[in-house]
Amino acid sequence: MPQTFPVTAAVELAVVERSGFIESRHSGSAVVLGPDGIVQASLGDPAAPILPRSTLKPLQALACLTAGAPLDGERLGLATASHTGTDRHVAVVRAILEEAGVTEDDLGCPPAWPTDPATRMELARDHAAPARVRMNCSGKHAAMLLACRANGWDLAGYLDPAHPLQLHIREVVERLTGEKPVTIAVDGCGAPVPAVSLTGLARALHRMGGSSERSPFALHRNAAVLIGAVRAHPWTIDGPGRPDTVVLERTGVFAKTGAEGVLVMVAPDATTVAVKVLDGSSRAASAVGLRLLERAGAVSAADAAKAVGDLSLDVHGGGAVVGAIRPTV
Repeated sequence: MPQTFPVTAAVELAVVERSGFIESRHSGSAVVLGPDGIVQASLGDPAAPILPRSTLKPLQALACLTAGAPLDGERLGLATASHTGTDRHVAVVRAILEEAGVTEDDLGCPPAWPTDPATRMELARDHAAPARVRMNCSGKHAAMLLACRANGWDLAGYLDPAHPLQLHIREVVERLTGEKPVTIAVDGCGAPVPAVSLTGLARALHRMGGSSERSPFALHRNAAVLIGAVRAHPWTIDGPGRPDTVVLERTGVFAKTGAEGVLVMVAPDATTVAVKVLDGSSRAASAVGLRLLERAGAVSAADAAKAVGDLSLDVHGGGAVVGAIRPTV
C-alpha cells in the first residue's frame, strides 16, 4: 500500500508551549529550494510521497488556464483558493459558473457551510442549508467546469481520473513536479489528488513562482499570471484573517495551505518551502514555513514576526495568554 514517511523519519517542526511546559510537539518533513531551485535545506524525508491536497490547487488552476478557461484577476484567484465561503468569494465563483453556462448544481464538490464564522452565523439565522458554492473548493470546481466548456468536454464526468481535463491536469503536474504520481487518491472535494514527493511539490511551485509573463513558453507565462493574480488579490486565496491571506498581505509570500498539514510558500525571489506536518495538523505549518523562509534569507525577521503575530498562535488559559505555538526549526 502506498504511504507517506513514517514517524521515525520525521523531525520536530514546532511545539505547543503552555505556562513554560512543552505540552505537544508537531513533527514532519520540509524542504527549502533557493531562488535557483537547488535544495538549500532538507528536514525529515521530503523524498517520500505525500498527498498535496489543496496545495495542488495552483497546479490545477494553471491546468485549467492552459486548457483555455478564460480566467484572470479575482476569478483566477478563486480558482486557486481554499476560500472561506464569504458572500464576496461566492459572488466570484457564481460569475465563473455563469461564464461557463452552468449552475451551482453542476459543481461536483459536496455541499458545505462556509468556514467564515460571521457568514456561517448569518446563514444559520436565515435558516439556510449547506451549499456546494460555499464549499472551500468551489472556485476550483467552477474553473474545471469552465475549462470543460471551453473544450467541449463532458461536464458530468469532469472528476473522473480518466476525463480529458483530469488527464491534462496530471500532465501539468508531472511536467512541473518532474515526477510520476505513485498513486491517485480522492481529495475531500471529490477531485483526483496525485501522490508526489514534498520535493516534487516544492519544485512545481518554485517553477510557477519563478515564471515570467515574458517567457517564450505558454505554461510559464500562464503560471506568472496566476501567481500575480493571487498576489494582487490576497483575499481570494483564503479569507479575512486566515493564514494564507495574512502571510501574503504581510510578507508578499505566496502561500497555499492544504489539508492534513501540507503547506507551500513561494517568496518574491522564488525561494520555496514545502512542509508536511505528519500528524495532519495545520496550526503550526505557516509559522514553520515562515521560519524556514527567514532562515533562507527570503523574508526579513521583522516581516516574519509581524505575520506570525497575526496567525492566532497564542495558547490561552483562564482567558489570558499563557503560551504559544512556535516553530523549532
